Amino acid sequence: MLKNFHFINNKKITLIIVGVVLLVGILSFVIRGFNLDIDFTGGYELTIDLGEATSNQIASDVKALIENDKELGKDYVTSVTYSENSVKIESKQAMSTEQQNHLLEVICEKYQNASTEVQMNNISPVIGTRTLYTALITVAIAAVAMLVYIAFRFQFASGVASVACLLHDLFVMLVVYSLFQIPLSSSVIAAFLTILGYSINATIVVFDRIRENKKKNDKDSFAEVVNTSIHETMGRSVNTTITTLLTIGAVFVACAVAVLLFPTSNLDSLRDFAGTLIVGIFAGLFSSVFLSGMIWNALSGIKLGKKAK
Repeated sequence: MLKNFHFINNKKITLIIVGVVLLVGILSFVIRGFNLDIDFTGGYELTIDLGEATSNQIASDVKALIENDKELGKDYVTSVTYSENSVKIESKQAMSTEQQNHLLEVICEKYQNASTEVQMNNISPVIGTRTLYTALITVAIAAVAMLVYIAFRFQFASGVASVACLLHDLFVMLVVYSLFQIPLSSSVIAAFLTILGYSINATIVVFDRIRENKKKNDKDSFAEVVNTSIHETMGRSVNTTITTLLTIGAVFVACAVAVLLFPTSNLDSLRDFAGTLIVGIFAGLFSSVFLSGMIWNALSGIKLGKKAK
């Protein structure tokens, strides 16, 4: 399909796609915002002893009790997990003493051996906030280091292009999380950092081929060299993406099915991690094939770097 596609001459198509994603992303950020997990918002943990062996089904029933209760509802339960004879209820919304007593009444009505006392722990958002801050600093340092390395190995224009591709990939992932209101947790940050390494590797492969072809052929314009190099490395990029998706996709499907069948299986975070990687892998494939060479060619035209050696 892309055999005769000229990536430089048809850059308007790429720019339109990027522009649409940018517009949709900004609108989503403003209108929908982000669904921050309890790691970042803080919240509460309530542990109740049911006086009997608990299970996934019991945890699901307790979650349904709270969600369907008129005085509580979905805002007062983020997740319910179980351990031996007790259930742990996580909530972003604080419960008053009256609401706690009401919760105990509802649970004791269904589970007659349940304890009449509830243990509450406050979950501070400090750890999540520090993790996010550290991640942002890490991304900034990584971007600068990549810029310096690629500028030294190729030219400054290619370094700027690689950083632009990284920002594109992260932006696409954030757009997906905003549009579908997927909870942003600390595990998602780990996925973002993973994609940084994956994406830059795919981009360097393209840049390395551009440098090699430039040495072999000084007659063609830089735009033609870039186009030829992208076509020559596309097979490698696609095959690597497919191979990676087979593994990550299997993890995502397995976790998604497990969460669907067992809502309290605690596999939500692993599912979200795998889902973020899948989105990032597709974004990385697009940026390495369509964006990286195009940006390098554009920046070379305004002489941001020395000639690639």
